[in-house]
Amino acid sequence: MSGPVVCVGETMALLVPADPVPLESAPRLALTAAGAESNVACTLAGLGHGAAWLSAVGDDPFGRVVLRAVAGRGVDVSAVRTDPDRPTGLFAKDPAPQGSTVHYYRAGSAASALGPEAADDPLVRGAAGVHLSGITPALSPECDALAERLLTDPALVVSFDVNHRPRLWPPGRAAARLLELARLADVVLVGRDEAEALWGTATAEEVRALLPDVPRLVVKDAEHGATEFAEGRTHVPSPVVEVVEPVGAGDAFAAGYLAGGLRGLDAAGRLRLGHLCAARVLRELGDLAPPPQAGEWDAALHAPEERWVELASARSVSGRVSE
Repeated sequence: MSGPVVCVGETMALLVPADPVPLESAPRLALTAAGAESNVACTLAGLGHGAAWLSAVGDDPFGRVVLRAVAGRGVDVSAVRTDPDRPTGLFAKDPAPQGSTVHYYRAGSAASALGPEAADDPLVRGAAGVHLSGITPALSPECDALAERLLTDPALVVSFDVNHRPRLWPPGRAAARLLELARLADVVLVGRDEAEALWGTATAEEVRALLPDVPRLVVKDAEHGATEFAEGRTHVPSPVVEVVEPVGAGDAFAAGYLAGGLRGLDAAGRLRLGHLCAARVLRELGDLAPPPQAGEWDAALHAPEERWVELASARSVSGRVSE
């Protein structure tokens, strides 16, 4: 289909220190917006692909901030519903190089009331693909039903980033449900350590054994690289990047990987573009960074395997690439 990639999920207003200091000692806070699925949409749009975001926000100042922030990145927000009765979700981030601590204020949010009827939106029906994450089904039974409706629709090509957020799930629920949903997807992205925590799988091959029928499975293994299982097995090592703040890198990887598919790149090209997009976000304090533009990374994308890390890292510094 020629429509956009439609990314479905909650985006919240975000409060973050305006300077790189702990939240409790920050003299100033910056107000912006962040959400896994809208991050993917923003990066896809930055890479030149049609992208839309489907969600709901409250009829409040935070909701208007969120809409402006996402639309300002070139994303179609026409499918976002404004809820007059429920608020926009809010969270605050306490950043650190080893990982951020986040504080959520999202209970009863507008997006948590999204239900399976949202799958009937005309943008979804004409989408080139639909992307969602494991965050969405954790928000409410209605959101869980929406995720399942999208993943079981034979007319849709759906990518699913497992994106496990333990604090959002009732005890003992996440592992089984996320595995059920992942098995329904056309494309699955998951961190190796995330899969180990959820399902006890120690290697990428063990993850594949749990998800043998997923047409394309990507297992990300931090600084070691990422592996795609499709017609065969393809591994691409990570370039070396100095980490400023890791949150958002997984979303950037997903967007780059999906963009590689839209561009007709082979498995190695899809993984390389994912790594390159993730590397940029790792070097930023925020969840988004300008993605590589057409031609900018051609040498890295088309380099022989033995030259890939050297060329990709020449535009970076030292550290890791994937969440």
